[in-house]
Amino acid sequence: MRGQPSPLEAGRRLDEALAQLQLEPDAGQRRQLLAHLALLAKWNAVYNLTALRDPDQMLTQHLFDCLAVLPVLRDPARAGRDHLADGAVVLDVGSGGGLPGVVLAICAPGVQVHCVDAVAKKAAFVRQVRAELGLTNLFAHHARVETLRVRHAGEAGALPPVTLAISRAFASLADFVRLTQGLLAPDGVWAAMKGAMPEDELRALPAGVQLLAAITLGVPQLDARRHLLLLGGRHA
Repeated sequence: MRGQPSPLEAGRRLDEALAQLQLEPDAGQRRQLLAHLALLAKWNAVYNLTALRDPDQMLTQHLFDCLAVLPVLRDPARAGRDHLADGAVVLDVGSGGGLPGVVLAICAPGVQVHCVDAVAKKAAFVRQVRAELGLTNLFAHHARVETLRVRHAGEAGALPPVTLAISRAFASLADFVRLTQGLLAPDGVWAAMKGAMPEDELRALPAGVQLLAAITLGVPQLDARRHLLLLGGRHA
């Protein structure tokens, strides 16, 4: 364990990571990213939001890992279109401590981000983050994802049609698709954050669902394999 980096050190390392990823958040967004990480470390000491206890590891394995998907999701050449364009609706399934949902909400303020988790304290944490960081585009749902539904025009509650459903170590690809397929917009896409390429999971995808892209991610300051898998289509 390397111990907790000082705020100055954490900021310096964040700046290095942002430069490597060619991301340019404004000063307010940069402060929000570090504030989210600080809140995660604070709450984790009491509520066990994540298995990682070392704030130094949280910086790389949580924050930088989530930031690494941003350039890909915004790049039509790699992702097919800009999935974080203004007006997009993102569903973060099994969000835990808001990873990657809070990071996406901070860096893409024109996107509506819904975080869902079956554990009440994790949903409560995301609500606290929304309040403390002023993230009006961030929403938390304490629910099992299969109980959510898409609202119709003029209907209160529920979700708008989801244009991007994303998960990070949530479930198998087949379960991820099965549990969320009824929530996606007609052109909606699944994005699964994985470590090594899950070949067995890809072979088990439901009929009608296909791999659109498999992108190897370079996570700053982390020597580990990461992949982002984009899936499209529908269950037959």
